[in-house]
Amino acid sequence: MVLLQQMGILFVYMMIGYVACKKEYFDQEFGKKLSWLVVNVANPMLAISAVVNNEEQIAKKDFYVTVLLAICFYAFFLILAQILPRLIGVQKSDIGVYKMMTTFNNIGFMGFPVIAAAYGNGALIYAVPFSIMFNILCYTWGIQTLCGGGEKGNWKRIINIGTISGIISIVLFFMQIPVPKMICSLSAGLSNLTGPLSMLVIGISIAAMELKDLFTDVKLLKFALIKLLAVPVAAMLLVCQVIDNRLICEVFLVMMATPAASMCAMLSQQYGGDYELAAKGVALTTILSVVTMPIVSEIVF
Repeated sequence: MVLLQQMGILFVYMMIGYVACKKEYFDQEFGKKLSWLVVNVANPMLAISAVVNNEEQIAKKDFYVTVLLAICFYAFFLILAQILPRLIGVQKSDIGVYKMMTTFNNIGFMGFPVIAAAYGNGALIYAVPFSIMFNILCYTWGIQTLCGGGEKGNWKRIINIGTISGIISIVLFFMQIPVPKMICSLSAGLSNLTGPLSMLVIGISIAAMELKDLFTDVKLLKFALIKLLAVPVAAMLLVCQVIDNRLICEVFLVMMATPAASMCAMLSQQYGGDYELAAKGVALTTILSVVTMPIVSEIVF
């Protein structure tokens, strides 16, 4: 019920962005500027705020369990990315984009805000390993996949504000470094912008598309239902048999059930992938996830 309520709130934020754009109060350029603010300021502060404003003590062994889960998470999706596009009959020219959408979930724009809202900022420390691995794989394997293996990923891109903030949060967590009260308040305030602004950005991007085109692409619909329902349910039923920490399981569920990452569309545009297909995939899975995430939670828990 908590997850359903939070997804409902995020959906309202998304619709505000969508309607405001349709009414021409916002435009795509404004969406890009908001996106910069989320990516470079608000979202990185979520990971740091999770540590400096968390009064609860998190056992280090639980954090190690989460790191192991993050490794298994991406190993699973990298394997699934080789199978799923062919299983639903994707044509060869689109396989790279489908592999990206299969592997990378929107853990930054949607995962972090949902976890913070539903389970508290303290739970975000368990999401940091997923974010760091996302950045490493996205800018290496992801770019090579979109380019058909013809271009090497840019390792310099791995050193970005998202990775740096994740590393800082881990250092603060393990070293227990005292942080000034002003920094704690600042990080909390900025991190609270992530949920509303990220969903406004998604709503603005969806406004540039015809909604009917999203729901008439049969292959994309099959992909979305497998990614958002079948895969998370199967994975969670397995993980819940192995992990007895409810909070870790809930964080993992959000990581598994979030829609395709917006980075799939951004990198497709930059590296010659089918940008329109990637944007449609991100939009469709985002809209459906408002319903599918609570359904997965109810099935599993």
